[in-house]
Amino acid sequence: MGIFERFLSVWVGLGMLVGLVGGAFFPEAFSFLGDLQYAQINMVIAVLIWLMIYPMMMQVDFTAVRNIHRRPKGLMITIVVNWLIKPFTMALLAMFFMRYVFGDFISSALAEEYIAGMILLGVAPCTAMVFVWSQLTKGDANYTLAQVAINDLIMVVAFAPIAAFLLGVTDVTVPWDTLLLSVALFVVIPLVAGVVTRHFVKQPEKLNHLAATMKPLSIMGLVGTVILLFGFQAQTILDNPVDIVLIAIPLLVQTYLIFIITYRWMKKWKQPHCVAAPGSMIGASNFFELAVAVAISLFGIHSGAALATVVGVLVEVPVMLSLVAYANKTRNDFAAEEILQ
Repeated sequence: MGIFERFLSVWVGLGMLVGLVGGAFFPEAFSFLGDLQYAQINMVIAVLIWLMIYPMMMQVDFTAVRNIHRRPKGLMITIVVNWLIKPFTMALLAMFFMRYVFGDFISSALAEEYIAGMILLGVAPCTAMVFVWSQLTKGDANYTLAQVAINDLIMVVAFAPIAAFLLGVTDVTVPWDTLLLSVALFVVIPLVAGVVTRHFVKQPEKLNHLAATMKPLSIMGLVGTVILLFGFQAQTILDNPVDIVLIAIPLLVQTYLIFIITYRWMKKWKQPHCVAAPGSMIGASNFFELAVAVAISLFGIHSGAALATVVGVLVEVPVMLSLVAYANKTRNDFAAEEILQ
């Protein structure tokens, strides 16, 4: 393990600090970078995420992907948790904390907006960053791709009705440009690039060497993403420190809860660690581009709902890194289970 991987949490912490300081003292620079977006997707962050995902996509073997159906349990767990459990636990936790635990600290109207934003996060499981978490936990690249692909197909038909039901509204409009562009940028394009790379670099040894060579760039992409996210929202964080903390608490509880449910279920059904770890990360993390876009379109850019989705973006990376560390630490527990089979 190189210096980048060994001290990843340190680099991310420094990235958060650099982003906050940079956003506070050089707001014009971050505003310029923040405006480089299309369909609510920042193009600079898109490039950085692409840099993170590409090394993993080089490892995807389509002959193995075709055989994924022979191991259906991991996919079944992913689908059930993401679409039948996660949205509803998020709604319950948001209501419990905002209406009752923190009811004396914020107005009821603002509480409802925060609840709406958190619900949108809960209905949008991760698409892009899960490839990064999978790579950091030595996940099965082929199986992770299948999990994400099925998840995206379900999202196309399930996101709007579930969000509408939980929000109590009927006019939830899915920003199709955001959804489709995200899938293209974060799944299709890097996957095609990976296939092309495998075609020209046929020897497994050379392919593995190329992936290892690119790993530092992948980590730098992650840290760069953190810097930009915190830089874009620096003023929001500094202006609303208390509300940021209040929103972050139920989001933290939700993230760890969904991870524990999925991870333990995977272990109980004797799924290998390379399937269990990334599968647990999909539900624990969020498709924040989609959630932010819907929050802004429904409630406005300055609404509490939009702020809640932004807080989801800010807490995701450090929290998911803690789950990556836990998954790696408990890898041997799954190995023991596999030996006993």
